[in-house]
Amino acid sequence: MTNSKQTKKDAVYVINGQRTPQLKAKGKPGPFSASDLAVAAARSLLLKMPFSASDIDEVIIGCVMPDASEANIARQIAIRIGCDKSISAWTVQRNCASGMQAIDSGMNSILSGKADIVLVGGTEVMSRAPVMWNNAMINWLADWFHIRIHKPLDNIQYITQMVNLRPVFLKPVFALLKGLKDPLIDRSMGQTAENLALDFNISRADMDNYALKSHQRLSQAIEQHELENEITAIYDRNNHFYTQDDGVRKESTFNKLSTLKPVFDKKYGSVTAGNSAQVSDGATTLILASEKAVKKYNLSILGKLIDCHWKGLAPEEMGLGPAHVIPSLLEKNQLEMSDIDYWEINEAFAAQVIACKKAMNDDNYCQNKLGLKEKLGNIPDTHLNIDGGGISLGHPVGASGSRVVLHLLNILKRKSLLNIDSERTLRGIASLCIGGGQGGAILLESAINSNKSHAINKQGGIKQ
Repeated sequence: MTNSKQTKKDAVYVINGQRTPQLKAKGKPGPFSASDLAVAAARSLLLKMPFSASDIDEVIIGCVMPDASEANIARQIAIRIGCDKSISAWTVQRNCASGMQAIDSGMNSILSGKADIVLVGGTEVMSRAPVMWNNAMINWLADWFHIRIHKPLDNIQYITQMVNLRPVFLKPVFALLKGLKDPLIDRSMGQTAENLALDFNISRADMDNYALKSHQRLSQAIEQHELENEITAIYDRNNHFYTQDDGVRKESTFNKLSTLKPVFDKKYGSVTAGNSAQVSDGATTLILASEKAVKKYNLSILGKLIDCHWKGLAPEEMGLGPAHVIPSLLEKNQLEMSDIDYWEINEAFAAQVIACKKAMNDDNYCQNKLGLKEKLGNIPDTHLNIDGGGISLGHPVGASGSRVVLHLLNILKRKSLLNIDSERTLRGIASLCIGGGQGGAILLESAINSNKSHAINKQGGIKQ
């Protein structure tokens, strides 16, 4: 819904964004909590703003697995960074697209006139996913505490209860593994990627080559300092600091990747740890603003949010989410594939990204599965995930949806500055597949050249 002052045609601007390095989970709890990471990103972002945290109207953060002490993690983040206690702060969860959902929700708050400045983003610490007791042990503990409370002097009950304890009760339940499995189809996310590899005739070599390219592209981006504007250094309590994503394997080769064993279908499968997204910790935050706020604070603009769209599909094919949602987003905005300059499709699995490309460029799939008259078209490899993705830098599920948006906006800015004399505004689409069978996508525009009255400031941003 919109009010009389603002309509759906009004602009929602991304002023800037900041993220932490994405740190690979290494089997033990990482040094930061999810709120720690989001606070670090948000504080660094606010240092670039001409307004303070108290001027923010709303905070919306995506997170899938907050710690038990981080209920409504967005509220904790808002208070810790200094937002006024009277503002609204809420947490969203849409699996892998939680960070993108936060952006969509923030955009709608601005379009409806409820807010002028919204802090959005996502955060996840997968390394701290809890290890839990199984139900048998929980029931045993419940009986034990019942005896302690109601029959504290009954030694026979204590002895009987201890005799009933079985070693199998101590078998742990790993929340991360349960979270990566779809209970509706009793399949892990990796097994759905195996489905796509089979359906679209994607070979193990195809997957490993894609994974190698992801690492090579991220390595090159790091060497060329392309990520420094979006990453803020973070410091743990032991005075260790982290300045870049640590999952990249610069020395990776096709031969090394080909030696890894399949994880999800050990006998016949092709999906390995090497051609899947890394389990990691990270946070991304962005500032969204209305036209009114841009003028009030004379804000530089990173880019524009044009539209966001969501689509569902069969859980067994969840990786095809981008292939299902992108056609609808383009149709809504009367655009074709050729109108989009750069793309980010989150790399949950190499097989999944390859399958999305194949599906959208296949007449049969587009006609029979997507209801199109003909194939949508091909996404050039040179314009997709040009600085790597989840395979090389990690996929902290609650944060990835906001990271792909922030990074794509920085790509559009970077490419626009290389051709500043052009009158054409660059467009991009950021998209993700979503566990459970959904796809999300956001249409973006560079701020450069989108309005002839804009001027480039000394930092390369856009000034109204």
